[in-house]
Amino acid sequence: MKGLRVEGLSVSYGRTEALRGIDLAVEPGQVVCLIGANGAGKTTAMRALSGLVRPRAGRIVFDGADITFWPPHRIAAAGLRQVPEGRQIFAELTVAENLTLGAWTLSDRAETARRRSAVLDRFPRLSERAGQLAGSLSGGEQQMLALGRALMGGPSLLLLDEPSMGLAPLLVEEIFAIVAALKAEGTTILLVEQNASAALDVADYAYVLETGRIVLSGPAADVAGNPAVLAAYLGG
Repeated sequence: MKGLRVEGLSVSYGRTEALRGIDLAVEPGQVVCLIGANGAGKTTAMRALSGLVRPRAGRIVFDGADITFWPPHRIAAAGLRQVPEGRQIFAELTVAENLTLGAWTLSDRAETARRRSAVLDRFPRLSERAGQLAGSLSGGEQQMLALGRALMGGPSLLLLDEPSMGLAPLLVEEIFAIVAALKAEGTTILLVEQNASAALDVADYAYVLETGRIVLSGPAADVAGNPAVLAAYLGG
């Protein structure tokens, strides 16, 4: 069974329930978005999928393997790579060094170089700044670097956590154009995003998360047309 299946996933921080038995699925080649307000539990879901927080209950099945309690490095090595909220690049390392770290599972230097070349072809601005410290990049360039670093791992599923956060509108358009290009190439993506309109435009399927529960799901076009979603997230 390829793709991702999440069944009854619950996560608590002390007595606070951040996720309350959520179910979701991502099929190979799909872009699935998870939308919701601040505090809905979106980032907690991503952290649980990446192994950074331990679920209280439920199962996470990725490409047929139960990864619910795997450590983060094993999950990443299996092909599930996250682009974290806030980018979290290594500011004191160069752009090229950040990209190399994204390929930490590879021992083949030629393949690492091939992937770096492919990423720099995709993001020409990073190519121009390959020797520059990552911390000196603009916000949009840092987001491209975070994406490129994840792509260096050859992911079979890419987790994008708030990729448009803190970016100017033109840069948001550029980031979502990149997501659309990845989709066209067949990359499987789970996208968490507060910009519901942009997320629903690029996604095949959508889930709406409120206070730790999935309250609505369906094809992205249907979710975008739902009156409650229009009122709460799309300004309708």
